Amino acid sequence: MSTDERTVDAAKTQSPGPLAGIRIVEFAGIGPVPYACLILAELGADVIRVDRVGGTGRAIAPSFGLERSRPNVIVDLKSQRGREVALRLADEADVLIEGFRPGVTERLGIGPDICRGRNPRLIYARTTGWGQSGPLRDRAGHDINYASLTGALHTVGTRDKPMQAVNMIADFAGGSLFLVIGVLAALQERAQSGVGQVVDAAMVDGASSLVTMIYGMFATGLWTDDRQSNLLDGDAPFYDTYRCADGAFVAVGALEPQFYSQLLDGLGLAGKLVGNQHDRAQWPEHRKAFTRAFAARTRDEWEEHFADSDACVTPVLSLAEAPRHPHNVARGIFAMVDGAPQPRVAPRFSRTPVLEPRSASLPGADTATALQAWGFTGEEVAALHESGDIHQSVRGTSEGDPATARS
Repeated sequence: MSTDERTVDAAKTQSPGPLAGIRIVEFAGIGPVPYACLILAELGADVIRVDRVGGTGRAIAPSFGLERSRPNVIVDLKSQRGREVALRLADEADVLIEGFRPGVTERLGIGPDICRGRNPRLIYARTTGWGQSGPLRDRAGHDINYASLTGALHTVGTRDKPMQAVNMIADFAGGSLFLVIGVLAALQERAQSGVGQVVDAAMVDGASSLVTMIYGMFATGLWTDDRQSNLLDGDAPFYDTYRCADGAFVAVGALEPQFYSQLLDGLGLAGKLVGNQHDRAQWPEHRKAFTRAFAARTRDEWEEHFADSDACVTPVLSLAEAPRHPHNVARGIFAMVDGAPQPRVAPRFSRTPVLEPRSASLPGADTATALQAWGFTGEEVAALHESGDIHQSVRGTSEGDPATARS
């Protein structure tokens, strides 16, 4: 590691992050909430994750990295004293984030009217699949359902069928990232007005926003409603993936004419194809030529061949390979967390670098210390633990005694 890289890593570790001073209460859930709170925590916010008694907000155990970098407390939100714990946390918070179905927090007595009645500056951010209103608001669903209703899913796949892009379209892009945008925008507005508000971040809304450009192209006749029949969805031979001699793939994105020219030069096809780049009638023959050419060498040979070219040819790396690629290593895109690579949060900041990711806490592992950091006394924590309104776990069990941490 170079001196510059060590300096950057040290700055990341020492910096409080651009959101230092912002306090966030996260009600544990699945879907976009944990990823959004991971981002906010590693941007420097003080996030406390409130998990449930007798279970967890995790969809699948373990957390797979989404719960890293923030303390985890277990509070019984169904008990009166447990609800008061949550309300006291909300009193101290700038932001509260929840991802329950509409009406759940209201029934628990910790909804936005009650929380913001006590703390008018609170930003109450809530994310659901279908939103807080509309005929589907109470229906269950997942990423594939929200993406399907917006037209986003229709744009992805082969001519034969749409294909889900794992859970990135609605859960993480349409949900988590738009939730973060909403929180940051509300914080900025509060700096002017002094008053918080409720943020409704629906995945169906975010997923539809993601295909804004496609809707614009469709409206002007530059995009058809047939999959794999457009410039960016696998129809153009110069914007696709190709199998190489070793069975691995390269990605080709030579959209502009100057890049397309370098692609042809690199493949030895300059002057050998009938028709120009955008002659759709010739695209099937162009694809055959590209397919034959790429099949002649391995993926890594093609990467080396195009290393100094603007032909927009890159290797399709596996999850195991990507963290080791020299570019990703040079930028420090991945960090080692619990012995495995995890992507660092983005974007980057010149004066307040983001925090280094930390291991995810087990549910309830930080109950005593985190509640005291948020204003509870040691005596209060011990009493709440004794009554069962909060739980402290040790090595994944409910064996801890918060009384030993009295202030």
